[in-house]
Amino acid sequence: MIRFEYNTHVYYKDVDQMGIVYYNRYYEYFEAARTELLRKIGIDVTTIETSGYYLPVITSHCEYLSGAKFDDRLIVETVIRELPKLKLKIEYVVYREKNKEKLVTGHTIHVFTDKNGKPVRPPKDFLHQLNKVF
Repeated sequence: MIRFEYNTHVYYKDVDQMGIVYYNRYYEYFEAARTELLRKIGIDVTTIETSGYYLPVITSHCEYLSGAKFDDRLIVETVIRELPKLKLKIEYVVYREKNKEKLVTGHTIHVFTDKNGKPVRPPKDFLHQLNKVF
């Protein structure tokens, strides 16, 4: 299992008229956390793409338990529980840093494709890097 914590801050641009984080912003937090997780373990998304592979999201899910508010500091816990065979599932939990209140849970499922969008097996370099830290 690979676990990573990404820290972020709620800005005014992130909240709705009620001062609560707008629901789609959590997917942006997931994306930032996912990118930083991969970078931390030595996988650069740009390198994957220049090698002719892509990693689109094919499923996304988010469950809202409580709303983050303007100026909250957040922790996005990001977890990969299994090495991918064809699909890569990444799980997320968003906490308010101040009191560790769980705000949101979710996941994204990704599939590797070639440049034409055809599903392919994960690149060996990708699997090698995951295996090193798994």
